[in-house]
Amino acid sequence: MRIWENGLEYVLVGDYYFPVIGVPEAADQAPLSMWGRMYKEHLREHRQILFNELLLTGKLDEHVRMMDRQAQERYEVLVRQMKEAEGVTEGLKEMDMMEWVRRMNGIDARAREGVVEMLYE
Repeated sequence: MRIWENGLEYVLVGDYYFPVIGVPEAADQAPLSMWGRMYKEHLREHRQILFNELLLTGKLDEHVRMMDRQAQERYEVLVRQMKEAEGVTEGLKEMDMMEWVRRMNGIDARAREGVVEMLYE
């Protein structure tokens, strides 16, 4: 085996060097949430160079999981902030369930939109 300046390992087979490519064992085997799956698909379709670079260096899974965690945290913060700003409380839920559901659906949609914008920057 030989490591070149690009950081990849190569093995000599006959007269040719082939890169040693493999998927590293992921320490975190938890499945990706919708945010991670959306982000990975976005990289694959629209950021192909970055996707391939991360894939070949074995950093794709780590990067996608980091963005997945950040997106989930951002979503939770946005929902909490919007609920406080709009006065959506448990009291409203007890008084008028349908109004609470209507408002929460609006908050959820806006929070998801904010997270998607973050992922696709």
